[in-house]
Amino acid sequence: MFGSILALGAFATSVCGHTIFQEMYVNGVDQGHINGIRVPTYDGPITDVTSNDLICNGGINPYQQPVSTVIINTVAGEPVTAEWHHTLAGADPSDPADPIDPSHKGPVIAYLAKVENATQTDVTGLDWFKIYEDGLTVSDQSWGVDRLIANKGKVTFNLPSCIEAGQYLLRVEIIALHAANSYPGAQFYMECAQLQITGGGSTSPATVSFPGAYSGTDPGIKINIYQTLPSYTNPGPPVFSCSGNSDPAPSSSAPVVSSSSAAPEPSSTSAAPPASSSVSGAGTAQEYAQCGGTLIFDS
Repeated sequence: MFGSILALGAFATSVCGHTIFQEMYVNGVDQGHINGIRVPTYDGPITDVTSNDLICNGGINPYQQPVSTVIINTVAGEPVTAEWHHTLAGADPSDPADPIDPSHKGPVIAYLAKVENATQTDVTGLDWFKIYEDGLTVSDQSWGVDRLIANKGKVTFNLPSCIEAGQYLLRVEIIALHAANSYPGAQFYMECAQLQITGGGSTSPATVSFPGAYSGTDPGIKINIYQTLPSYTNPGPPVFSCSGNSDPAPSSSAPVVSSSSAAPEPSSTSAAPPASSSVSGAGTAQEYAQCGGTLIFDS
C-alpha cells in the first residue's frame, strides 16, 4: 500500500505543470540564473487568494531561499523578459512539463510595486500596479500560457516610461485555470524580481494590494475553461498606461529573446542578506498535495 502511494505521488509530480520564474532579461540581455529573483526551492502553486503567500510566493517555507542581495538595473520604458521553467534546474527539453504543463492554461500577468529597498524581507502592505497581462485570445481560444510555452518559457513586456525612478519589486504571475471550476481551484504561480529603475517621470499609478486585488469569485479565477469562451476577464485592475488608457491585449505572437546573451555583472547591495521573514504557509498544503510538487534543494 505504501509503495503504491509513493508511486502515485511520483506520477502526480511527473504530470503536474508546476513552474518557477527564475531568469530575467533586460533589453534582451540575460541577468543570470536566479539573480535578483526571490525564488523558492519548491515549484508548487498558491491557491488561497487571501493569503500573504500570494505576494511574492512566501508560502514555501521552510524551503524558501534567502532573499537575494542582487538588484537588477533597468531603465523606464525598456523591455524586460521573465523566463519560467518547471524546476530550478532550468530548461529541460526532455521534460514535457517544462516550462509548464500545457494543460495549465491561463493568463500571464505582471505588476510593479515601489519600495524603499528592493531587498527588504517584508513585502506586506505594498502598493501594486499592473503593467502587463496576456489572457485569452478569443479567436483561437489560446492563452497567455500557450504563448509562453511557444516562446520556451519567456514573456516580454515594457516597463512604463513615465513612472518614478527608484527601487521596485516586479511580480510576474501565471494563473493556471485547469481546475478553476470551483474555488479554491485556480493555481497561482508567482515570484518577485528586485529592480532599480532609472529615468522615467513623475507619474504615480493607481494601485491595489495583495492580498485584496483578487477574490475567489472573480470571473477570471472561478471559471470553467473547458468550453468555447466568448470572453475572459483577467483578474485584478486594468493595465496601467502612461497615456492614461488601459493598454490593449498583446498580439498572439510573443517576442523571442535569445537565452544565449552574455550575463552582465548585476548590481547588488553591499549589505549581507537579511534573514528571511517567516511567512505562514496556511492554506498551501492542500494545493501541494494535489500534484505532489517538486522539491529542489541546493547541492
